[in-house]
Amino acid sequence: MNVLLWVTDWLSAPEQWSGTAGIPARFAEHLGYSGLALLLSALIAVPIGLLTGHTGRGGFLAASLANVARALPTIGVLMLVVLAAGIGLVPVMAALVALAVPPILVNTYEGVRGVDPQVRDAARGMGMRGREVLLRVELPVALPLILVGLRTAAIQVVSTATIAAYVGIGGLGRFIVDGQARRQFEMVAGGALLVVVMALLVAALFYLLRRFLVAPGLRRSPGS
Repeated sequence: MNVLLWVTDWLSAPEQWSGTAGIPARFAEHLGYSGLALLLSALIAVPIGLLTGHTGRGGFLAASLANVARALPTIGVLMLVVLAAGIGLVPVMAALVALAVPPILVNTYEGVRGVDPQVRDAARGMGMRGREVLLRVELPVALPLILVGLRTAAIQVVSTATIAAYVGIGGLGRFIVDGQARRQFEMVAGGALLVVVMALLVAALFYLLRRFLVAPGLRRSPGS
């Protein structure tokens, strides 16, 4: 109960909502790092997943490498890149992208490979070529599973982007790191709560994207 009162008092303090170290500024920084990492991960993983899923070549290797990458400790990757490239945005992005690529790649590949072969045959029977089959048939059918991969990656990135504070970058992680250093546990708890709130907002955003982008029939399909 005391923790709840501490966090409430900390959040209600006017100084927490202004300046470059205030909650709005840190929230925007955290969102920026997370969005950039997710964008880079999607630009890498979605094309590879679509290509390997469509052709059926290299998919097992790509999925295996992605699953191996899931086992990499994010903080370990961060420290290795810091040693190689120095402190800054690059090591943070490298660690977050390594975390986000696997779920996007695996879900995109599995989504395309899971398209009913009869649907592909029907599309080819209508005169569609390879690219048309991929973009007009396989991609829309696989979209629910692709969005699941993106949502999983986004929530993981938002939750893990707090590591940016360990290498001198901002974001909500600053409240956790600075609170630990100052032994201000209400700041630590408040920062953690803000990260949870952002993760919930991201989950809600992907729910809305699914409602608007996925056909009603596919939304009702198993595993979508």
